[in-house]
Amino acid sequence: MDPNQHGPSRSGGHVVLALFALAMGGFAIGTTEFGTMGLVPYFAPSLHISVPDAGHVISAYALGVVVGAPILAVAAARLSRRTVLIGLMVSFAVANGLSAFASDYHWMLFFRFLSGLPHGAYFGVAALVASSLVPPERRAQAISRVLLGLTIATIFGVPAANLIGQLVGWRWAFALVAVLALTTAVLVYALVPADKPAKHINPLHELSVLKHRQVWLALGMGAVGFGGMFAVYTYLASTLMDVTHASAAVVPIMLAVFGVGLTVGNLTSAWFADKALMPTVAGVLVWTAAALALYPFAMHSLWPMAIVVFLVGGGGGLATPLQARLMEVAENAQTLAAALNHSAFNTANALGPWLAGMAIGAGFGWQSAGWVGCALTLGGLAIWAVSALEERRTVNATT
Repeated sequence: MDPNQHGPSRSGGHVVLALFALAMGGFAIGTTEFGTMGLVPYFAPSLHISVPDAGHVISAYALGVVVGAPILAVAAARLSRRTVLIGLMVSFAVANGLSAFASDYHWMLFFRFLSGLPHGAYFGVAALVASSLVPPERRAQAISRVLLGLTIATIFGVPAANLIGQLVGWRWAFALVAVLALTTAVLVYALVPADKPAKHINPLHELSVLKHRQVWLALGMGAVGFGGMFAVYTYLASTLMDVTHASAAVVPIMLAVFGVGLTVGNLTSAWFADKALMPTVAGVLVWTAAALALYPFAMHSLWPMAIVVFLVGGGGGLATPLQARLMEVAENAQTLAAALNHSAFNTANALGPWLAGMAIGAGFGWQSAGWVGCALTLGGLAIWAVSALEERRTVNATT
């Protein structure tokens, strides 16, 4: 066992409290990551940009995650994991606070990029801490508890941010995230067990994970396959108001419906992943592709739209099994691998809105986001097939 890990011998109460503190960080991150998408109709006119251009603000955050996750994970490899988590949350709070004061489009892009930098490293390190607190057969479920903060944010935090955006302005929504992040830093200090800096670790050794083909394939599943969900979610608020003709008051409710689907998908996929990891990944991708294919046909009526939005949200269950998969194939480079999972998902967060925005901007209508999303998810499933086939060949060759 990694001497920097705490082992599964701690009492259940201590583990629950530690996971709660870690999940609070996920709640703060989820509120800003998904909440910004729901705020697009409000900050776009304020910054004098179109809705498709506002999607670039989402992409800037995602780019920050992609860049920050590997750099910060490698840089922090020798530090105490608790210290790293606290530092990441403080910097996350500062960047989101700055987003609230963005004076124009370009400053907004920059501050959202800064906000994304700590995201992947936080989830990566938090996943390692969570998995170290429980037996190996419950690893995926422990990781899912950290991500539960993110999914619950889509039920409560994101609708609250959207409501704040409607009532008092979108800037206050980012201020809320800054407060949540600072709260997380305090909780992590108080509830997460202290650990010793891993001075024996060579940060450059973490880069060895990039030599493994299965690691790249797992990252590809997330980067491409998860893009489908983001292609739809980014423009959900605008679609509800422009196509479904729902009132602005319905938008937070529909965002919460998505969040319920995301939470159910996360918990369900974690349970299945501890039983059969790779089949669970494939199952979630198939589910998501089917839901996205239904999306263009459901958007003209509120109740069918609510059902499909719930189903699309269930596709968010891909995060936990892919996190476990990366930790499985990364061998001794756990920190970087865990962080790269969120680089992959935020590559998807950049790719999905960008491609869907291009389709919408080209005149194919809001429904084109569903078709773009379905194609991306099927692309992720194709990468899964390559990974599964290669793994089977490797097993056959060694038996």
